[in-house]
Amino acid sequence: MAQQQMVKEEKSLGDLFSELATETSTLVRQEVSLAQTELTQKATRVGKNVGYLAVGGFVAYAAMLAVLAGIIMVLGMVIPVWLSAIIVGLVVGGIGYFLISSALAELRKTDPVTRDTVETIKEDAQWLKNQVT
Repeated sequence: MAQQQMVKEEKSLGDLFSELATETSTLVRQEVSLAQTELTQKATRVGKNVGYLAVGGFVAYAAMLAVLAGIIMVLGMVIPVWLSAIIVGLVVGGIGYFLISSALAELRKTDPVTRDTVETIKEDAQWLKNQVT
């Protein structure tokens, strides 16, 4: 009699596979959600640096215009104002260079691969493999 109760309390093979399928499905959904979150964070960081890159490009363009204005003034008439235009152009160009350099350096550091998610998927695959065997 006690043996019959133990047999009834044990899950059938079909129940075990059903439970495994349910847990696997839940795990896959959670991994997809994790990957989405990780990609969103990386995209936000990349977007911010692309914005800095655009601003840096605009500042560098303004610097070029200032330097050109200085050169035009030198060629048109030789007065001390040209020196101020070149100095302003060089300062603005330096700022643009700094913005572009720092944005590119940050973009180079960004790893587009979702390493955390890849690791957990590997761990999940190993867990599933251990459950089946």
